[in-house]
Amino acid sequence: MTGVYPCSRVEVDGTAYSLARAADGRKVLIVRGNVQGFAGERQGEALVCPLTPANAAALRSRLPWLRPTLLGLQPSFGFGDRLGLATPGHVRALRGALCGSVAALRPCFAQQSVRENTRTGRTPQQVLDDAMWGLFQEGWRGPWGADADHLKTPEEADAFIAAGYTFYTVDPGEYVDNSATTAPPEAIAEKVRTLPWDELEDTPRDMELRYLERPLELENSVLAFDLPPLHRAAAKYGRAIAHTARMYRHLAARLGEGRFELEVSVDETETPTSPEEHLYIAGELKRLGVRWVSLAPRFVGRFEKGVDYLGDPEVFATEFARHVAIAQVMGPYKLSLHSGSDKFTVYPIIAQLGRGLVHVKTAGTSYLEALRTVAQVDPAFFRELLGCARMCYERDRVSYHVSAHLAHVPAPRSLDSVALLGLFEQFDARQVLHVTFGSVLERFGERLLATLRVYEEAYYAHLEAHLKRHLAALAGR
Repeated sequence: MTGVYPCSRVEVDGTAYSLARAADGRKVLIVRGNVQGFAGERQGEALVCPLTPANAAALRSRLPWLRPTLLGLQPSFGFGDRLGLATPGHVRALRGALCGSVAALRPCFAQQSVRENTRTGRTPQQVLDDAMWGLFQEGWRGPWGADADHLKTPEEADAFIAAGYTFYTVDPGEYVDNSATTAPPEAIAEKVRTLPWDELEDTPRDMELRYLERPLELENSVLAFDLPPLHRAAAKYGRAIAHTARMYRHLAARLGEGRFELEVSVDETETPTSPEEHLYIAGELKRLGVRWVSLAPRFVGRFEKGVDYLGDPEVFATEFARHVAIAQVMGPYKLSLHSGSDKFTVYPIIAQLGRGLVHVKTAGTSYLEALRTVAQVDPAFFRELLGCARMCYERDRVSYHVSAHLAHVPAPRSLDSVALLGLFEQFDARQVLHVTFGSVLERFGERLLATLRVYEEAYYAHLEAHLKRHLAALAGR
């Protein structure tokens, strides 16, 4: 052994546990005392255990703080990790920011979407276990969540259920009819007529009576529907509501009511969610018995991957305040900001107006910090990664909201070491690197992970510095 991670040391009921780094760079669990349920190799009085799923489960059974839990309505932050190595840096960033209004922030340390798992080749169980080992390494004992992100079908949810996730983000985006925003009245009428009214347990007439005769009283205003906007909202989101209810009932049947948290995400759609549409979504979910802890609307402006907010901050503030008011009256529930990394322009607005009803998701920004680390410690290797990203960008960008132009990203050979690091402050380069992670990992995954394991402290330092900026801004500091 080259050394035990000091923060991991803990003794419970006469048995001591710690995480150590072996001479070959592997991490191992050391158990002294009651070793029942663990599998490993005896070395004197200790059992040295590989970091297998079975040993992870055994450790969770002994140390309950290593199990994810429900986070409730407290403000929360998702620390996505595409590589499975970032959690120690995430913990250090959070601990470094635990002051003032950040003190109540709850973390989701395991957060990954089905799309990300597909591109990284990881499973929900691996994502959860990797986060848990990182928490054990850093001695984290606070509550934390595990987010099964952007689930689109009940079948996708099942692997996350089996792994023990606590937070389930349902993405009904494929059922959102974006054309309803601009369709002519006769087309809207047909869309409303053909909604799955049986699944919605409703009729057009009953829907109209609910919304047209009962305006919603907010703190400083009243939100009322006219018939055309109501029909457009129903045409746009009606099928998404029905699908969300199906997903919720599947989760409730498998997990039990009150034993999981639901987020509803309509952020990856073409058009913003108006306050009236927000009211319709919340009203219909509530009527169908769906219980949710957060909602991710498609906010006004552009929330692209890896870069700051693109839009008018004043317009965002006005609309965000209206969404917050609706969430308070119809819930309360949190508003979730997806593609939330690096949105430094709007963090102070969220801190000022959100009233604590906020959940922010990040993921790709931690991957970018991994690449920044490689650019610092092995510039030649980073040039290879950048070349791969440039080659794959046009293909890989298709499933993401990005606007980077490949022509604005210099060829690797033209950049010295200082210029390579400068790419991480450049809009187009950040997006090109951000969305090509699957292609880069397919070609260079083992080598990238090996480099980061050797230089893990450098990676943690970059993560801590970058994510503390996020947390401080969200606290209004």
